[in-house]
Amino acid sequence: MMVLLWLGALGSWLFVVTFVLDGWTRPGYSPVRHPVSALALGPRGWLQTANFILCGLGITAGSVAIADTLGSVVLAATVAAFGVSLVASGVFPMDAMRAYPPGTPDETPVEVSMRHRLHDWAGVVVFGALPLAAIVAAVVLPEVGWKWYSALTAAAALAGFAAFGQAWEQDRPRTGLVQRATIVVGWVWLGFLFAYAAG
Repeated sequence: MMVLLWLGALGSWLFVVTFVLDGWTRPGYSPVRHPVSALALGPRGWLQTANFILCGLGITAGSVAIADTLGSVVLAATVAAFGVSLVASGVFPMDAMRAYPPGTPDETPVEVSMRHRLHDWAGVVVFGALPLAAIVAAVVLPEVGWKWYSALTAAAALAGFAAFGQAWEQDRPRTGLVQRATIVVGWVWLGFLFAYAAG
């Protein structure tokens, strides 16, 4: 169980480290404007695709141990849904748009592929399951500190998801930054949750 929990923790934290470093060093990519998912496009897109899939698998594996160590099947199920949807986000990459990869028209296509729609649906589950997991953790975990940390994470993640959705629809110049802030808050909390469960 300990190995699974640390796989979950590493998957959570490694996901953040990978997209931060890749986004900073990717030619033609703007971490401030473009979403993390756009890193799965272009010649180096395999790196973010692997990031989605491998980290999602690690988190999903870790969720199995949460049910046993923290005694909550509901918490384990929400974390598992998050992990599986992260994998799906890698299997179904978004379409090229908004000037990335370089040479792509700087606009949002009127029509998108089924692959892109599947990516969007997976994203809704990703950004919905994580705050739900934090809410469940705030209820089931016994320590007051963890209850508060989880509740604040849930509130911040929900607010961030709403802000990102609005920024994306309006193609605001700091859309990527809003999404990154939301991801860092949620994924770091999840990594610490796995570490806490590992004791």
